[in-house]
Amino acid sequence: MARKIPTAEQLRRTNTVLGFGNSEEEILEFKKIIEGMADAYRRLDELDVPSPDVKYPRPSGSLPDPEENRLGAWAWKSKIIGAQDGPLTGKTVVIKDSVSVAGIPMRNGSAALEGFIPAEDATVVGRLLDAGATIVGKSTCESFCLSGASHTSDPGPVRNPHDPSRSSGGSSSGSAVLVATGEADLAIGSDQGGSIRMPAGWTGVYGHKPTWGLVPYTGAMTIEATVDTLGPIARSPEDLALVLDVIAGPDGLDPRQQWDLRVDAYREALTGDVEDLRVGVLTEGFGWPGHSEDDVDELVRDTAFGLRSLGCVVEEVSIPAHRDAPSIAFPIFIEGGIHAMATGEGVGLNFRGHYPADMMDAVREALKLRGSRLSPTHKLYSYIADYMSRTHGARYYAKAQNLALGLRAAYDRAFDDYDVLLMPTLPKKATTIPPRDASISTVVGSALDMLQNTCAFNITGHPATAVPLGLSDGLPVSMMLVAPHWEDARLLRLADAWHRQTASSDRAGVGAGEHA
Repeated sequence: MARKIPTAEQLRRTNTVLGFGNSEEEILEFKKIIEGMADAYRRLDELDVPSPDVKYPRPSGSLPDPEENRLGAWAWKSKIIGAQDGPLTGKTVVIKDSVSVAGIPMRNGSAALEGFIPAEDATVVGRLLDAGATIVGKSTCESFCLSGASHTSDPGPVRNPHDPSRSSGGSSSGSAVLVATGEADLAIGSDQGGSIRMPAGWTGVYGHKPTWGLVPYTGAMTIEATVDTLGPIARSPEDLALVLDVIAGPDGLDPRQQWDLRVDAYREALTGDVEDLRVGVLTEGFGWPGHSEDDVDELVRDTAFGLRSLGCVVEEVSIPAHRDAPSIAFPIFIEGGIHAMATGEGVGLNFRGHYPADMMDAVREALKLRGSRLSPTHKLYSYIADYMSRTHGARYYAKAQNLALGLRAAYDRAFDDYDVLLMPTLPKKATTIPPRDASISTVVGSALDMLQNTCAFNITGHPATAVPLGLSDGLPVSMMLVAPHWEDARLLRLADAWHRQTASSDRAGVGAGEHA
């Protein structure tokens, strides 16, 4: 049992660090008061939290053989069979390794978490199993999910099935690859800056970031509570909708879920009818200096205006504030994320809901004892967050959150005239994976140079869908559709209408058609 009463020396150290200026006599008086308050903590040691209900039998599984895992996408293989009947019966699902599956190892992409096995299922995992899904394992993700590319995970990179020398996108890298290669029908990813949409975009599959709060995040490791989102990756919009029908809705445990949450019948919305849907092609989503590639912009624009053949009204729209999104997003990701990791132990504090205490223990131990094993991106974020906290407090984090409200309002004004906004998911095709001996600058630069369009809709909470368009120079290109809050069904309906029109070209998987 851990000591619950600090020593006088520990109080003296706190007095010095915090600059309280108490005398030795006052410190000893505080110690006596604290001794009287320690009974509450002792009593907590005597109370038991109810054990989690793990409904479906699960073999422990194993690490895949290297021959079975040539792209590095599998973190763990197992087979958990859900309910006998349900909307996902017959569907295989892989779970990103930042999401808890009881009895299955969870590393969140980092060797620092080696040995942690969650005792409970995340809410989405329970819902998938109750709907009849078969979970076939955990997918590799980037180290603590802090990369938009796929080279920071332990023990090695996740490679793109179209070109194994290229990134598969991050941080839900393995989830997208396993769907793209057909090793799983469906996948769950998390998205804090584009981490569902970017790997979907670079591997040629569909990925949907739901409206913030639509899907409970309970049981997943946080980055920043104001952007944390779980969502599906699949080879068709219909499968995205099937999963969203199952996992959407409040669980009463996640503080991200707001009182005005709205759930729709997503598969029923796939009517194929998008007549007169107003699509705004976002000017500022194209032509990012130093980032955008001409062939990507061209294919996305051609596809956008080709939606007129479906009956859509398609026009250009300008939202200048979109170009400020990365500057607004990074303080939120970096300062909020490291605070949630370091102080909130991978879950966060100050909310009513469920706290996975075993996960928090594992994160605390990892950060305290194995900091040298963290990725360069994690260390970079920590250096920045610590400096900003000591020098400026939360000033820039607070300013960024306030500016995010204005950015949200700018998009909402555009939605007065348009039903959907459209732009490239990523401004460029998949980049080359850095060599193992690459410099820190190369590793970090490659991890963060593709977030320009995706990050905006994490800090504003709008739903967004990555839609594969085909290949250019042998690599996938993807467009992103964005809608008002809670209009997830609208995005899936448009994506499905486009998918039906182009299904014969098999654009959704490996081997999709080439763009001339």
